[in-house]
This record gives sequence, C-alpha cells and structure tokens, in this order.
Amino acid sequence: MDIEFVRLPLRNPKGLAIFLLITVVVLVYAPVKDYPFINYDDTLYVTEVPQVQQGLGWDSVVWSMTAMEAANWHPLTWLSHMLDVQLFGLNPAGHHLTNLLLHLANVLLLFGVLQQMTGAVWRSALVAALFALHPLNVESVAWVAERKNVLSTLFWLLTMAAYMGYVRKPHWGRYLGMMGIFVLGLMAKPMLVTLPCVLLLLDYWPLGRLGKDSKEFWERLPRLAAEKLPLFIPVAAISVVTIAAQSQAGALSSWEGLPLGIRVANAVLTYGVGLKKMLWPMDLAVFYPHPGNSLAVWPVALAALLLVILSLGVWWQGRRSRYLVVGWLWYLGTLFPVSGLIQVGGQAMADRYAYVPLMGLFIILAWGTAELAQTLRLPKAWLPAAGLCVVIVLIGAARLQLSHWRNSFTLFQHALESTQDNHMAHSNLGIAFLDNNDLDQAIGHFYKALEIKPTHAGVHTNLSIALRRKGMLDKALEHSIRSVQTNPDLAEAHNNLGISLFQKGRIEEALQEFRIALELKPDYTTCYYNLGVVLENQNRIEEAAESFRQALRLDPAHSQAQQHLTLLLEETSP
Repeated sequence: MDIEFVRLPLRNPKGLAIFLLITVVVLVYAPVKDYPFINYDDTLYVTEVPQVQQGLGWDSVVWSMTAMEAANWHPLTWLSHMLDVQLFGLNPAGHHLTNLLLHLANVLLLFGVLQQMTGAVWRSALVAALFALHPLNVESVAWVAERKNVLSTLFWLLTMAAYMGYVRKPHWGRYLGMMGIFVLGLMAKPMLVTLPCVLLLLDYWPLGRLGKDSKEFWERLPRLAAEKLPLFIPVAAISVVTIAAQSQAGALSSWEGLPLGIRVANAVLTYGVGLKKMLWPMDLAVFYPHPGNSLAVWPVALAALLLVILSLGVWWQGRRSRYLVVGWLWYLGTLFPVSGLIQVGGQAMADRYAYVPLMGLFIILAWGTAELAQTLRLPKAWLPAAGLCVVIVLIGAARLQLSHWRNSFTLFQHALESTQDNHMAHSNLGIAFLDNNDLDQAIGHFYKALEIKPTHAGVHTNLSIALRRKGMLDKALEHSIRSVQTNPDLAEAHNNLGISLFQKGRIEEALQEFRIALELKPDYTTCYYNLGVVLENQNRIEEAAESFRQALRLDPAHSQAQQHLTLLLEETSP
C-alpha cells in the first residue's frame, strides 16, 4: 500500500513534474537555511526596524499601512516580515525559509497556470524549471530583503490563475476576486503595474480570446482591452503613492543629474544585458553601478540593434507562432518600469528585476525548442534529453551563484570581482569589516568607496564611525561634517555628527545635531537613546529620562535605553 501511494502520482505526468520541481528547488536552495542576514537592505527591512522587530501587533499593523519606509508603500511586505519575526524572532534561518517557500510556490503556480492554459505538461514544466533554477533569480530567493519580489510574484501568478477561472466562467464576482488578489500583489510591490497588459497578451495566446485572424483580432480587441480598464485604477493609485514615497526618500534621480538621453541609453542596454545574462549568467552582482555620463556608445548601439532584429523576427514569425509575440512583449513590457527611465537608486540594473520578465523568455525557449524539434523531425527523446541537460547545467550555476550569498563578505567581494568602480560593494564590504571590528580593512574600503563616489554621505558616516573606534577623533569629526554637508536631509548623518561632537566635548552642538536628526526622522530610536545619554552626562535627568522613554515607546526591546532609564529612576527615587 505504501509503495503504491508513492508510485501512483508519479505515473501521472503532472504529478511527476510537480515532484521533480519540488525536489530540485529544495535541494538547490537548501543551503540558505545556514545563511545570515546581510548588511545591505536586510537592516532596512528587518534587523534595524523596531516596528518589524515587535512582530505582529495592532500598532505594527497600523504602522505598516501608512509607512513609506524603504522608499515604497508595501504594507503586505512589512506584514510578511513581521509574521516571520513573530514565528522565528531574528533567526535568519526562518526568514530565508519563507523566501524559499514563496519561490517554490511561484514555481509550482507558474507550472500549473501554464499547463492549465496550454495543456502542455512538459513544456510548462521546463518553463517552471528554468524559472526555478536560473542564476538571475537566485538573488530574489537568497536575499531576505527581496521578500517583496517573491511575495508580489505569488500574487501575480494567483491573479493569472483567477483570471483563467474568470475567462472560463465569466462573472462579476470572479472578476472582483481576481481584482482583489491583484490589489494584494500591488500592496507587496508595485511591480504588478504591468500585469493588466500581460493578461491581454494571454488573451492573444494561449487563451485565444482575440480570435484566429486579424479581422477577429481587431473586432475583439476593444472589448477585451476595456475589460482590463478597472485594473488600471489601483495601478494609477499605487503609481502615484510609489512616486511620492520615492521622492520623499530622495531615491528618485533628478532629470538634471541624469538626462533623458542617458536614461534611454541605459534602458536599452538593460534589455540587451538581460538577454545576455539569461543565456550566459556570468559576472552577476548584487549591485551594478550606474555609469552615468560615462556610458559607452557601442554597447548601447549593439543592444539596440539586437532588440530591433529580435523584434522584427518576432513580427515575422508571430502570426504562425503566437507564443513568440506573447513571450517577447512580456519581457519588454514587464521590464519597462524598472529599466531605468524612471531612475530609482544608484544601480544601472538589477538581477532581481528579471524575476518576472524572464518568464516571457522562458516561454519562448520552451515552446520554440519544441517547435524546432518538430520542424527538424528530431527523435522524441531529443527534447527531454536537451531539457535535462539544460536543467543540470542550471543546477550547477544556481548553486555557484547561491554560494556568493553565504555572507556579506563573500557577496560584496564577488561584486567587486564582477564589476568595476563599485562604490557600493566597497562600502558594504567596509561595513562587514566594521561589524567584525576589523577597523583597518573597513577604513580601507570606505576610502576606496569615496575615491569612486566622494559625495556618498553614508560612506562618510561609516568612515567616521570606524575612525572614532580607532581613536582618530579629529578625522572622525571631519568626515561626520562632510556627511552632513553632502546630504543635510540625512537624519543618520546628523545623529553621527552629534556623537562625534559629543566625544570632542562640544556638548551643545551635539545636542543640536540630535534634535535636527529627530526633526528629520521623528521615529529615530537610536537618536533618542543617544540624546538621552548626552543629557544624562550633563545631569539633565528629567530630559534624559524622557528621551529614554521615547526610545522605549518606539522600541520596547531597546535594552540599553531600559537600563539607563532604570538607573536614572533609582537615582532620583526618594
């Protein structure tokens, strides 16, 4: 009985495909359970966010609905991290496990949706396997801070599944259900803004709702396009909120600093490099510095030529092989919001941005290979053998890429080896050495980062911290001042300058800097604590106690604030 229970599902092609997908994903990504948090954005989303560290509670839930932290509005992502803290505390194994389970769910959903839409089991399984194992997608799984990517994609695929249900049995209730899932996805990450257009592509193929010829296509297109219009209401809303959040955080690059011509050139190059890395995933990095005005002409021209040639090829063959049109427009369309035309942050591109767009290319590869095999009349065994070889190669490549995520040292050292003039890699490698109290190495990397980008306020701040620990107070103060001069709106810079001034005995100036920091960031727990320490040092007991209380209101687990407050109360009690 036990043997038959195991064997029966495997006799079914779908059951076998699901079993193989689960097995390979778990085996490839299992090492993440032993990986720590990294010092790039994991701090921003989990380890240094008091509201997240409190776990799920009424106050934290309310905060998640209004927070514009991390230059985005994504309450579902915050709630996901809070749930992890509730379940696992700050043990990174649990957080990594959640990312892995979400990726596995996405793999199975992609397989299921494609198989249901097309009826093709093994081609759908190949698309899912490519998506599961491609090294470009490792970043989204191995990086806890990219929870928003795997979580939003879960809702992307659930929306596709709900849409398929609506198409089979049209009803306003099913449509509203699909729309609700779509809105939840937008609340995890704005990446879903292009999904209504992808649903229209699915009408063309494989659902066939746009007819079999050009006459039916143009007759049906207006109605099916209008059918998607309600979905653009939440798209418009999330777009406005996202731009406001990014502007508020100073994450949006100005048009003066980064003109339209450079943005277009970088976007074209992003598409071309995405194709290259899909076929040859080498020199992948957690951060690719934006070249700015130094962007060379010939790579952009070559990428543009490649895109034109491929687009013409798709146009030529698209009527006969509709999957080409859908896969190619899927890639072009879903990558567009993150192509760099609206530049957010200092990266030229990012591997995580390919997580959804690659699905379109994988559809082309799977269906195109099958069609080619039929055209060339290759033996039936050729296709599964070729697919198996590709999967085996990707398993090795994915494990290699995953190994770079073992910790912050390996991650940013690999980034330095894979890119040029990477100030962010030097900066975060310096932070890793600083956290390890290797001050000389940390200072060296911070100086290298400033050689590449002298105006990086965060690097000046971290360099001043390292110099203070070395006892070089004058140099530390110098870089603390330069940090504030570089970015006067950075609360962390003012807090750091306050510490440097305090250690130089310039008490009133230090207090002023702490107060400026709190004006810029009213929920800055660490700054309240630092302010309390300085006030306590000046014997301003009531003011110090109130600062410690405020720190504890924001972060009840702040043990140092609790300790200082307890001592103050004991000293002042009768």
